[in-house]
Amino acid sequence: MSTERTACGAPRAADAGSEVTVFGWVDRRRDHGNLIFLDLRDHSGILQVVISPQTAPAAHAAAHGVRLEYVLRVRGKLQPRTAQNVNTRIDTGEVELHAEECTVLSVAATPPFPVNEETDVEEGLRLRHRYLDLRRPRLQRNLRRRATFIAKLRTVMTEMGFTEIETPMMIRATPEGARDYLVPSRLQHGSFYALPQSPQLYKQLCMVAGLDRYFQVARCMRDEDLRADRQPEFTQLDIEMSFVDEEDVFAVLERAISTAWTASGFRGAITTPFPRLTWHEAMDRYGVDKPDVRFAMELCDLTETVRGCGFRVFNDAVSSGGVVKGITVTGGADLTRSDIEGRLTDVVRTFKARGLAYLWRRETGWVGGIAKFFSAAELEAIGEATGASVGDAVLMVADRPSVVAAALGALRNHVARERSLAEPDEMAMVWVTEFPMFERDEETGEVTPLHHPFTMVHSEDVDLLESEPLSIRSRAYDIVLNGREIGSGSIRITDPAIQRRVFAAMGIDEDAAQRKFGFLLEAFQYGVPPHGGFAAGVERLVMEGLGEANIRDVIAFPKNQQAQEPMTGAPAMVEEEQLRDLGLSLSLRPVAPAPPRAVPPE
Repeated sequence: MSTERTACGAPRAADAGSEVTVFGWVDRRRDHGNLIFLDLRDHSGILQVVISPQTAPAAHAAAHGVRLEYVLRVRGKLQPRTAQNVNTRIDTGEVELHAEECTVLSVAATPPFPVNEETDVEEGLRLRHRYLDLRRPRLQRNLRRRATFIAKLRTVMTEMGFTEIETPMMIRATPEGARDYLVPSRLQHGSFYALPQSPQLYKQLCMVAGLDRYFQVARCMRDEDLRADRQPEFTQLDIEMSFVDEEDVFAVLERAISTAWTASGFRGAITTPFPRLTWHEAMDRYGVDKPDVRFAMELCDLTETVRGCGFRVFNDAVSSGGVVKGITVTGGADLTRSDIEGRLTDVVRTFKARGLAYLWRRETGWVGGIAKFFSAAELEAIGEATGASVGDAVLMVADRPSVVAAALGALRNHVARERSLAEPDEMAMVWVTEFPMFERDEETGEVTPLHHPFTMVHSEDVDLLESEPLSIRSRAYDIVLNGREIGSGSIRITDPAIQRRVFAAMGIDEDAAQRKFGFLLEAFQYGVPPHGGFAAGVERLVMEGLGEANIRDVIAFPKNQQAQEPMTGAPAMVEEEQLRDLGLSLSLRPVAPAPPRAVPPE
């Protein structure tokens, strides 16, 4: 193995005549009578190997039984291919390696799916054999680009004067929204560590410590329901800065993300500075707090336009304090009644809207099931308010403001996907600012922080903490990319009096605050600088940069949608002895899943 190695993807036409030794997996095998042709693959690419029984009988004999995914060492001379045999689909296609020696380093069983093809494979099978899935070019590309992105983030953060600091992975459980993953203590029975949902409190303590500019490529864990852009463990670019306001944080993130994006060869381009929208503007114009601004189709408020009209559904909604809003679908005259009353209505009903009203603007005027309830002047007013032209459709929802926003926001995105309104390679970053400080939990009725309880209250709204907490704006902000939340941050509370009032609004009294956050409150007694920070989701950025639809395709060993790792069988039961050491017993003993089964070699 001491022989100098040449990467399979390295040889070019200028290297013809060179003696090289390559190592790799058999990607393809072709037996043309006497000659054996092998495509040998490693991390760098593919090289064609030619083995002749006349010039290399021992190598030919060794290669005779070789199959796909065998691991080989091949030594020989690079020869130019004839013009008609040049393979333009691979970088090494102008040369081939004429083998003089061929050694089988490892045999391979037949893979459960093709490794050498980008064919669709059921995801459960891919995750069960992830080590094979990772050999495929797309995932190799994804992980290498991800590594480049993270390396460049580290470089640019260091250039901006940030210090990389690792914070603990076993911490005290604190309320941060999602469920904690708990780790029982062997030495203190009945006590538990938590795995960090984020390094939030530690990075604030770094500011108390005078470190000024902290960053970390942090691993975070949250026990929450999974979806295409969410995993139970994930990575974020975590930062905190002293003596700053929002603009300082924005400038750092814009520089770091755009620089690393370009260096990683991600699709599209990131333009700075990112546009800004307040939360209220985003909800009013797009219906969601993570708007996709690559296309128009903004929500239009028709409440006053239709007030007193002859359509009872609209009148009832308006008279009970609701609103009527709509979106204009350019060219939407091609939407049929069954399209609208079928799949489009299903979309809004998912968000508790009772139905979807619609009008088409045709050459002959306005038509649609509700057109008869409006006068010509009222229809003209709807046209002016929505900006609808001939050939367009107007889709409307009437209900409580929150229902209308959610329903039309989802419908807007659905229609845009169906009609391909967004340019795939356009990267539209936007800051969403001034989020509500609190929201009411629909199940418990409790007032909870929308971000976390250490987010600073907007200075103009501090006096509303006791009287109108749900109307308070915070100094929190998110980055949204193409309709996906990429990360969030805030300016933090450093005034103990305001912090106590925020806790009180949440129903946390002094004793409870001391139990949960006493170490932080104590630290703040010793001089705390004003500070703020941000956490950006690395996987979500990489997903968008590589055009991937699923976060699992940018993670080496992800969990499935049930938070399981099919390859190793995690999570798994443990021995009773381990539980006794931890002072634990189980009230319910789960049925053990079948362990991963080894595939016998052929």
